[in-house]
Order: sequence, then C-alpha cells, then structure tokens
Amino acid sequence: MLVNRHGGRTSHCVPEVLVPTQSLTAPALEAWLARYKQAWEQRDPAQAAALFSADAPYHEMPFDLPKAGRTGIRDYWATVTADQRNVDFKSQIVAVTGQTGIARWSASLTSAASGTRVELDGVFILRFDDSGLCSELREWWHVRTNP
Repeated sequence: MLVNRHGGRTSHCVPEVLVPTQSLTAPALEAWLARYKQAWEQRDPAQAAALFSADAPYHEMPFDLPKAGRTGIRDYWATVTADQRNVDFKSQIVAVTGQTGIARWSASLTSAASGTRVELDGVFILRFDDSGLCSELREWWHVRTNP
C-alpha cells in the first residue's frame, strides 16, 4: 500500500514504512534493569534467562560467539555466577531510541574460591521486542581485582 506521511493513501510512489507498534521507554528499561539486578544479585540463572526472548543472542564478548537463546543464557549464568558472592549491581540509562536501550553498569562481587573482591564496569546495548523481552544483548566491560 502507498501512504502519505499523514497516513492517507496517495498516488505518489512512497512505500509504507513499518514502525514497531511500541517504542521502548526509559521506565520500561529501568524496570528491566531492576530485574536484571535482582537476577544477578540473587545469582538466579532461570530468572536472568526469563528476561530474554527465546532466541535472543547474548554477546558477552565482542569476538566470541554469543550465548544462544534462553538455554544458552541460563547455562552461561549458572557457570559465571556459581563462584560469585555479595554481588552489588548498579546501572544508569545512557539513551533510549526506538526498541534499543543503552546503559552503563557496574558491579562489585567477591570470588568465593579466592576471597578476591572484583569490580566490573561496562556498557550494555539492549534491543527489545514488543513484549518487553530483551531480543539481543551486547556488552563491553572491564574488570579490576582487589585482593
């Protein structure tokens, strides 16, 4: 169908532009980040996986293959959080546009095996589907350890 920019039909050759039915909002991103915080601080892989669409890629490292879907995300979280204790996660929204949110995050935790205190600082780029689930996560982070 051909439409003009006001939604009416037109004879001009302007194709209809598909726009997501709803855009991500800052409050929706804040709520998602709060659930992510809860999942990490409680070290709950199932709760973390439930934040993502069934086939969401989770890019933890830019040059590694992504964790694939909820099962891959749950398995990843079960492994990486197993040794973590006293997790404190914080986040701050940087931008929201369309279905994408960008947030800066930090976390501090203790390694149960070594007792080492670990600090992480990173950035998320998060894409969401219309149901509010994350359909793709990309992150970049740095780590500092304090014996």
